[in-house]
Amino acid sequence: LVDPTHPMATKSLIRVIEGGRRAVIFPEGRINVTGGALMKIYEGPAMVADKAQALVVPVRLDGPEFSPFSRLSGTLKRRLFPRITITILEPRRLQVPEGLRGRARRHRAGLLLYDVMSEMMARRPSAESLYAEVLSMRRTQGGRSRIFEDPTPAALTYNRAIAASEVLGRRLAARTRRGEFVGIMLPTSIGAAIAFLALQAFGRVPAMLNFSAGADGVLSACRTAGLKTVLCSRRFIEAARLESVAKRLEGEVALISLEDLRKEIGLKDRLYGLIARHLAARRHRRLKILREEPAAVLFTSGSEGAPKGVVLSHANLLANRRQNTARIDFSPKDRVLNALPLFHSFGLMGGFLMPLLSGVPVFLYPSPLHYRTIPELSYNIAATILFGTDTFLMGYAKRGNPYDFYSLRYVFSGGEPVREETRAVWFERFGMRILEGYGVTECSPVIAVSTAMHFKSGSVGRFLPLLEWRLEPVSGIEKGGRLFVKGPNVMLGYLRAERPGVLEPPEEGWHDTGDVLAVDEEGYVSFEGRLKRFAKIAGEMIALATSERIAEIAYPEGRHAVVAVPDRQRGEAPILVTEAKGVERQKLIAAAHRLGVSELAVPRGIVEVERLPLLGTGKPDYPAVARLLEEARGRAGTPAAGVAATQ
Repeated sequence: LVDPTHPMATKSLIRVIEGGRRAVIFPEGRINVTGGALMKIYEGPAMVADKAQALVVPVRLDGPEFSPFSRLSGTLKRRLFPRITITILEPRRLQVPEGLRGRARRHRAGLLLYDVMSEMMARRPSAESLYAEVLSMRRTQGGRSRIFEDPTPAALTYNRAIAASEVLGRRLAARTRRGEFVGIMLPTSIGAAIAFLALQAFGRVPAMLNFSAGADGVLSACRTAGLKTVLCSRRFIEAARLESVAKRLEGEVALISLEDLRKEIGLKDRLYGLIARHLAARRHRRLKILREEPAAVLFTSGSEGAPKGVVLSHANLLANRRQNTARIDFSPKDRVLNALPLFHSFGLMGGFLMPLLSGVPVFLYPSPLHYRTIPELSYNIAATILFGTDTFLMGYAKRGNPYDFYSLRYVFSGGEPVREETRAVWFERFGMRILEGYGVTECSPVIAVSTAMHFKSGSVGRFLPLLEWRLEPVSGIEKGGRLFVKGPNVMLGYLRAERPGVLEPPEEGWHDTGDVLAVDEEGYVSFEGRLKRFAKIAGEMIALATSERIAEIAYPEGRHAVVAVPDRQRGEAPILVTEAKGVERQKLIAAAHRLGVSELAVPRGIVEVERLPLLGTGKPDYPAVARLLEEARGRAGTPAAGVAATQ
């Protein structure tokens, strides 16, 4: 027995362990009250293990949280005699670098222990399929727990969501076959959530179509995935002015509107839903869905050509959910506000699957562009977690009242780098620190994320547990390297436009992200840019993101994009396409000096536009930006890089 209040207790414990005795330590220092996520990990136990050169044996208890003695709050169903499972992982030693001493060594040992424990939490078992995991969460939380809301009056509990999924799924199953890819072209809403679950319930695979990509992009995605059926909403098509897209689709796929399906549902279907929600688990088990089967198809933005289909398995999505919740303390006490589109991997995982599979109520809003409405909505529903991109978060900050986000605990950003201006506005106006993450669609999508416990300015956090990674050097780039990743969340493979329906798995399980990242000695990751977003200028590799950063510093009031064009003297030249007016190159040079970067990164030419073209996720649409640049240069009659033009 060790008295923690005694100043010599730690030294005594080290001597005891060195003598061959075993010790059981709870590094969180208290009973866990978050469920699946870790709380604060004290560095003391790590220091004891390091000093004593002892092996660490991770032990996880699953089940006590359901007992009457649990400290978890919320709607968790309690039982007198819950099933308790004890999981013991393989022993390991904390590999602290030899050169570290004192406080730095203690801190590094604490990080290593945290990684061991987060890996242990990420290895918690999941059901075989996404839908089976939803059914499991219903048993855990109770069928009457509210899970979905949107601007319509109808809010859904787990029971109602499952009943609706069973009814709609049976209708869709009659029109499709097992394992078929079925398109979903719907906004972020309860309708989209139920359509997704309905397909999952009957072994169909939702293919999430990016309706903001235009008719050509949507049609290309349908052909790439071999879609025969697409679910849509007539009301949404009219509101979003997608009539031209729908007309093009009707010639190649069966376009089914939810309004038409709703008309087909009668009293028998409703009675079926009441019964089926109790028998859903038994019926779904008979499908014998394997974890390695496809669960969803997402599409890349098409910024490098035709959109590629990214096929994610049940195992991929369930693993990434566990990886995230091992680091982020979601609980049923929270309320998520998600306006990100579900066709984007960040919106699908962060704003939909993670809350759904963690018992966290989520409010689904159809458009992230309603900058005045969303802050007010956050105030009205007392949201505690918000997901967004830099573009959207800045829009909310500019138009929101300082009290609109009073209830938020976390603001997570992804999809594009967060600008310093956005961070400053959120901190000064709302007192909130933006937690930035990094991911790619091919990894379900999260690879690294900042958390309340592990945050470093300028970083996108630390790698998630269970991931292997390596950086390969890139000629001309001194900081960082090209990131390759391998792990349970890495996709099944690509579907390409030139080979529709043919799955191309990643080579030996490793995915080449095409991104340049740097990792410091503590494991914090910084995003340096897309490899294809580098330009070779006067023999040096320059990140175009740096050129954009220069423009943001000099002219923070507008959106900016930089593209590279051929240049006879320097090889390539960065050209700025901007919404700002009266841009002067001398001011850009001054901003480069403030940043401490080479003047080679300063844009050589400037094109002013009324509105920068953006993707549905808020990122610049670089192919469209390049077309604007060509049009502007064509009107100016200047093939050279150094001439400014205005549209």
